[in-house]
Amino acid sequence: MLHSFGPRFKPWSDYEQAIRSEISRRWQKPVDFLDQSLVNARLEDENAEGLFAEYLRALYTSRPVDLIVAIGAPAAAFVQRYRQTLFPATPMVFTAVEQRRVEYEKLTENDTVVAVAHDFPAAFDNILRVLPLTNTIAVVNGTSPNEIFWKDVLRRELAPLAERVEFRWYDEKSLEEILIDAARLPPHSAIFWHLMNVDAAGVAHEANDALNKLLRAANAPIFSYDSSFFGEAIVGGPMHSARQLSEITAAVAIRILNGEKAGDIKTEPTGFAAPIFDWRQMQRWGISESSLPPGSTVYFRETAVWERYSWQIALVTALILIQAGLIAVLLNEHRRRQLAEVQSRQRMAELAHVNRFSTAGELTASIAHEINQPLGSILTNAETARAILRSPTPDIAELNEIVDDILKDDRRANEVIRRMRSLLKKAPFELKNFDLNDLVRDTVEFLSSLAVGRKVELVSRITSDALPVLGDRIQLQQVILNLVVNGIDAMRDQPSQSRIISIRTSRGESFAELSVSDRGSGIPEDKLKEVFEPFYSSKAEGMGMGLSIARTIIEAHGGVISAKNRDHGGATFRINLPLSNRGNGPP
Repeated sequence: MLHSFGPRFKPWSDYEQAIRSEISRRWQKPVDFLDQSLVNARLEDENAEGLFAEYLRALYTSRPVDLIVAIGAPAAAFVQRYRQTLFPATPMVFTAVEQRRVEYEKLTENDTVVAVAHDFPAAFDNILRVLPLTNTIAVVNGTSPNEIFWKDVLRRELAPLAERVEFRWYDEKSLEEILIDAARLPPHSAIFWHLMNVDAAGVAHEANDALNKLLRAANAPIFSYDSSFFGEAIVGGPMHSARQLSEITAAVAIRILNGEKAGDIKTEPTGFAAPIFDWRQMQRWGISESSLPPGSTVYFRETAVWERYSWQIALVTALILIQAGLIAVLLNEHRRRQLAEVQSRQRMAELAHVNRFSTAGELTASIAHEINQPLGSILTNAETARAILRSPTPDIAELNEIVDDILKDDRRANEVIRRMRSLLKKAPFELKNFDLNDLVRDTVEFLSSLAVGRKVELVSRITSDALPVLGDRIQLQQVILNLVVNGIDAMRDQPSQSRIISIRTSRGESFAELSVSDRGSGIPEDKLKEVFEPFYSSKAEGMGMGLSIARTIIEAHGGVISAKNRDHGGATFRINLPLSNRGNGPP
C-alpha cells in the first residue's frame, strides 16, 4: 500500500482503510498489508524520490510482494517514473487518482487504473443552487506539487463563474491566515474545501485537523468534492464516494490476486455520486430541503423525540398506565382495608365493652362492699349529727367534723361509681396522650376492694419516669383489668399468704413496659403460644376472649403483649407500648 503523503492524510487515508477492509472481507486467505509513504510528495525533490525508490527496491527484493496499490496522484506519478526500478513484473493498481494525473501511455501490461473524474463546475453549481444569494466563494487549497496542479485546473474551470461570484484563493496563505480571513467573510459567502495537505507556510496537516479548525472559525458554510470530508464540517452536494471507489478497487485487486492480468482489467473513471447533505449544517446555515438537487439524501437528521424514541415512549406510557391502574387498585384496596379496620375496631370495642361488663360482674361484690362502707359511715354520722342537734347545747365543732366526714365519704362513694361508669362506658376508639403510670395507679386503686375481698395482695412498683403513650385510656385499662383478674382467678387455690399480684412499670429507650405477675400454677408450656388465641381459656366457665381482646387492643396501639412462666411458679404478662413524641425527654 503506497501512500501519497502518509497514512493519515485525507482523502486518501479513507480510501486506503476502505480498500484494506474490503480486500480482507472478500479474500478468503490471509493478507499481509505493508504500508509505505511517499513523504517527499509534500515538496519537489527528485533526489529524495530516487533514494526512496532504491530503498523500496532494496526492502522488497528478497521479499517480493504480490500486488502494489498506489493511492493518490503523487503515488501514481512516482510509480510511473520508477516503474522499471519498482518490480516491473509485479501487478499494480493505481487508485484514488484523478484521470488527468495518470499517464496512460506509460502504463504497462501489469498496470491497471481505478480513477475518478472531477467535475468542479458541478460542485460549484451545487453551491449556487442551495445558496442562490452567494456572491463570494473562498477556495481552500495547499501548496504541495499535487495541490499546485489542481489550483491551475480550478482557476481555469471556474473562470466562467467569475462574472457571477468573487473568488478568494487561499493557496498563498498559512492556515492561521486562512482562519482569520474566513472569520471575516462578507455576507452570502461560501467556502470550497479542496485540499490542505501543506499550507503556504510549509506546515503539513493530517486528517481533518485543519478542516475542523476552519469549521470553528468560519462565518460561512463549507462545501467539498469528496465524501471523505463529509460528516463533520461539510454541508454536502455531489461528491466522490470513497466507499464506492474502494469497493471497485478491492474487486480489481481480488481479480489480480486470483491470477487475472492487471493490464486486461479496464475500469471507467467514476464521477460524483448522488448528492448527500448534512442536516446539521443545513440547520446551521438555514438551507431548506426544497433547494437541494433532485435525488439528494440528507444524513444526520435529528428526528422528533417521538420518532427517535417511539418504542421507548410507548413502553414508558404503557408502564405509566399499568402503574396508574395498579395505584388505583391499591388505593381502592387501601380504602377497603381502612373500612375493614374501622369495622374491626368497632367490633373490638364492642367485644371489649362486653368483656368489661363481664369483669364488672366479677367485681360486683367488692364494689358493693366498697360503696356500702362510705354509705354506712354517712348514715352513722348523720344519726350522730341529728342527736347532737337535739341536745340543748349542740357542739358546733363536732358537727363540723361530722359534716366533713360525710362529705369525704360521699366523695369516696362518688369515686367508686365514677370508676364503674368509666369501666362500663361504651365509647368509640379515641387516641389521647396520657401517662401510663397514672392509668396503672387508677386501675390498682379500682381493684383494691376486689383484692381485699379475694384475700390477694396487690403490689405495684411504678417507675418514677413518666411513660407518655398515645392510646385509648378505657381500652388499655380493660387490658390491665383482664390481666389482674385472670391472675387473681389463677391463685384461688393457693394459700392466702402467697396470693400476690405484682404490677410493674418501666421505661425503655423508645417504649413503655408494663408487667403483671401472679403466683398461680402458671401456663402449660405447650399452651404459651395459644393463650392469646380466641376461645382459649383455662377456666371452665371462661369464654376464652379476654386475652384475645387484650392482644387485639395492644396491637392496635402498635404494641406487643407476651406471656411466660415464672421460675418459682406463676405467670408474667408483659406489654410494650411505643412512647409518644411527647415522651422523648424527661417530664
